[in-house]
Amino acid sequence: MARGQLTPLTLSEDERQTLEGWRRRRSTAQALAQRARVVLECATGKSNIEVCRAVRLDRNTVGKWRQRFLRQRVDGLLDEPRPGAPRTIPDAQVERVVTLTLEATPRDATHWRTRALAARCGLSQRTVSRIWRAFGLQPHRTETFKLSRDPLFIAKVRDIVGRYLNPPDHALVLCVDEKSQIQALDRTPPLLPMRPGQLERRTHDDVRHGTTSLFAALDVKTGEVIGQCHRRHRAIEFRKFLDAIDAAVPRELAVPLVLDNYATHKTPLIRRWLAQRPRDHVHFTPTGASWLNQVERWFALLTDKQIRRGVHRSTRALETAIKEYIAIANENPKPFAWTKSADEILASIERFCRRISDSGD
Repeated sequence: MARGQLTPLTLSEDERQTLEGWRRRRSTAQALAQRARVVLECATGKSNIEVCRAVRLDRNTVGKWRQRFLRQRVDGLLDEPRPGAPRTIPDAQVERVVTLTLEATPRDATHWRTRALAARCGLSQRTVSRIWRAFGLQPHRTETFKLSRDPLFIAKVRDIVGRYLNPPDHALVLCVDEKSQIQALDRTPPLLPMRPGQLERRTHDDVRHGTTSLFAALDVKTGEVIGQCHRRHRAIEFRKFLDAIDAAVPRELAVPLVLDNYATHKTPLIRRWLAQRPRDHVHFTPTGASWLNQVERWFALLTDKQIRRGVHRSTRALETAIKEYIAIANENPKPFAWTKSADEILASIERFCRRISDSGD
């Protein structure tokens, strides 16, 4: 090989999945995520200079992690043991702390705290904290999950993700859903505004002025939103919203609609409406997998930016604020970037199921 020519860097499928996981996972240390990005960029065939520009690092750093990966593969990206005083806690005690954390609970609580476990093991609280950090244990935290039991889960995932990644020609793909029971809330005393050195303050109690339901359709290609507010949440209101969609979309375009399995979407009234309009095609998300509907992410933005800290003294004021938010968002719409293919989603679910399965099959 000629002097100065880079050694090709290729990744196995397992290595690529590991690096992608480090790069995307929020809990990954920033240094490790950065090294994963460097190796992934190098694997595309780029030179060190091109990688430097992509990840905004100097050439020596990029070259260091390229060579470390070539020599030691994935293990080479992890931090090497650092010099220091010898460890005073024997392996048996470390093992006991980890075992108790994973397999037992205290008598008076549902999970361990550092002080309680330290008292049980005869160690200091700081020692227990260091052991938990070393093994990535966080008993105080919990996450929720839900696995769909839809027998057509795989087919529906491929169908919907295919619409996102490769939208059909002469069609407008819309993600449709409702955000129901949005409360118009006012605080009992007025808010105390933010000042230098002081956060905005509000009382813990509120005054409720009624609710509204938002029906929304997100154009996955442009990010534009069609929205309507209704005081009730029935098939009649949903049909009115479908009429609004039908009027807003040019007649020459087909309209694939991504919907969840809410009962309102499947009533005889809605079925008749769809049967009379052959250009509208419904694509239901799998049961228990509404996260596939992109409009749910838009609802999260609406809640964060407008509803959660908003003060609305009437339902009309709440509906006005929602309509203004939609109008402003549509002035400069930005679509969500769907990055995972159906195969990647299914592979991720398979890995998760294998981790939580006791059979090992």
